[in-house]
Amino acid sequence: MTVPRAEQQLPPAGAPAGTRIGFWTCTALVVGNVIGMGIFVLPSSLAPFGFNALIGWVIVLAGCLALARVFSHLAHALPAAGGPYGYIRQTLGEPSAYLALWAYWVSMWLTNAALATGVVGYLVVVFPPLGALSPAPFALGLLGAVVAINLFGVRTGGGVQIVTTALKLLPMLAIALLGGWLLLTAPASYTAHPPTTPLSLGGVTASATIALFAMLGIESASLPAARVDDPARTIPRATMTGTVLAATVYIIVSAVPLLLIRQHELAEANAPFALLMDRYAVAGAGRWLALFVVVSGLGALNGWTLLAGELTRTMAERGVLPAALARNNRHGAPTVALLVTGALAAAMIAMSYSKSLVAAFTFITRVVTAANLPLYLCCSLALLVLWRRRSTGCTSRRVLLAASASLLFVVLAFVGIGREPFVYALGLIAAGLPLYAVMRLRRRADPSAEVLPP
Repeated sequence: MTVPRAEQQLPPAGAPAGTRIGFWTCTALVVGNVIGMGIFVLPSSLAPFGFNALIGWVIVLAGCLALARVFSHLAHALPAAGGPYGYIRQTLGEPSAYLALWAYWVSMWLTNAALATGVVGYLVVVFPPLGALSPAPFALGLLGAVVAINLFGVRTGGGVQIVTTALKLLPMLAIALLGGWLLLTAPASYTAHPPTTPLSLGGVTASATIALFAMLGIESASLPAARVDDPARTIPRATMTGTVLAATVYIIVSAVPLLLIRQHELAEANAPFALLMDRYAVAGAGRWLALFVVVSGLGALNGWTLLAGELTRTMAERGVLPAALARNNRHGAPTVALLVTGALAAAMIAMSYSKSLVAAFTFITRVVTAANLPLYLCCSLALLVLWRRRSTGCTSRRVLLAASASLLFVVLAFVGIGREPFVYALGLIAAGLPLYAVMRLRRRADPSAEVLPP
């Protein structure tokens, strides 16, 4: 599908100045959404792979930096596109944009269901009397509270994101300082019992897949593009800054426990950071770390709720979701979109308690990872199209290198993720086709159904 030139020149969405967000909020969205609850169990997940995990992290870091450059170039070249949906639509056509963003949209409220469920589990550790409450209504209450916060507008939700992101980095800083202190005072601790798993291609690929899930969310700054001040400048800076910061944190907090705790012991630890702090710093630190897990989970839940509302509104404005989802309240928040995505996440929460927490979380994370890859693939191809068109700002070899590197990385991720999650992703995409067909027929019958931003 060729997008008319007039649409390619759309001005940025006319959001009042009070409803816009800047560099720090966008950076907090990237860091806060990338660093969720998984980081607190990630060292245990990667421990069985030994040093393969560190090699996997290097590969993922390189791939994610390439992807971050892709989103940065797209935001600079198409500041009026309104985010990834517009990037893909203006280069690959509407069907590709819809299918990629539909799978991504589903993954967002699946993520929120997993986060709300996980937060409840850790809250019981911090405040044991809460264990007397039924977990499902408690999780639903947390989800409802976060939706309510975002109904007051993107700046309110963004302010909460800045605070929770700053708080969640404190335990990461503690781990980094502990690692540095031990390196200076007891360097032999790092060589006392190194991992014994031999290096292998399979080990690197498997650990890289786990690490990739941990880095999902690097595109967060571009999703609310219509609400960002000076998106051509703010989004690229926030995307690169947030990606580098999040990756640095992940590598440090993955390497320190791997080198200081015996491999088999770390692999069996339910709370690897608490184990590390109890052994080398302060005994009884587990409960305090659980509090930060709660803060981290709530921050990620808030960030993904905000972005789910923004993406839903964007797709409704483009006419591929019902127009009612594009309605805003007096605070500029997409009321119906937030309520609908909240309700879908609530349904998943109710379903998740029919399984064990670990089984539900594992299943959801694999599906979410697979559902994100079509978006990354299409955005990489979108940048290649802009380079071939010689679009403004996309003529250099650096643009070609970023697009090619990210495309290779996504293809390798598809191979590494395995057959089952790939089938799940295809199923998610197929589930959205009937709605797309209905909305397309409706627009043909009523051209005014596409409610583009003013």
